[in-house]
Amino acid sequence: MTASGSGKLYTSKILALATELANYPLDPLAQFNAQVRSRSCGSSLELSLSMDGANQIFAIGFNVTACAMGQAAAAIFAAAATGQNGADAQRYHGTIQNWLSADGPIPDWPRLELLDAARNYPGRHEAILLPWRAASEALCNTQTSG
Repeated sequence: MTASGSGKLYTSKILALATELANYPLDPLAQFNAQVRSRSCGSSLELSLSMDGANQIFAIGFNVTACAMGQAAAAIFAAAATGQNGADAQRYHGTIQNWLSADGPIPDWPRLELLDAARNYPGRHEAILLPWRAASEALCNTQTSG
C-alpha cells in the first residue's frame, strides 16, 4: 500500500469512528458473547450482546484490537445494531462480505459507505467483517453467559 493509498483509506472520518467504541464497553455478563480473530491480519474483536423479548438487540459492547478500519467497522455496527432483529444482524454478515468482494451492492447498513475505499484493500476485509461475524457466532451460540 502506498502512502497516498493509505491516506485515502484512513480518512479523518474513519479515524473519528474508532473513538466511538468508548461508548460500547464490553459486558462479560451479557446474554451472548463471542471472540473472533482475522486470519489475514490478526485483528481481534470480543463482542457482548443482549436481546430483549422481541429478539431485538438492546445492548452491545466491544473489546477491539484492530486497525482503524476494523475499529471503524465495529463502531458502524454498534451504532446501527441496537434495535436490530438478531436474524437481520446475522444476515448482514454475508451481504457485507459480498459487497466487499465486489459481488453485490452496498448493503443498507447506516454509514457503511464510509468503508467503501476499503473494498480495494482485500487485506482489510476480514477486519471489517469482524463485528458481523462475532454477532453471528454469538447469536448461534446455544450457551449464553447471562
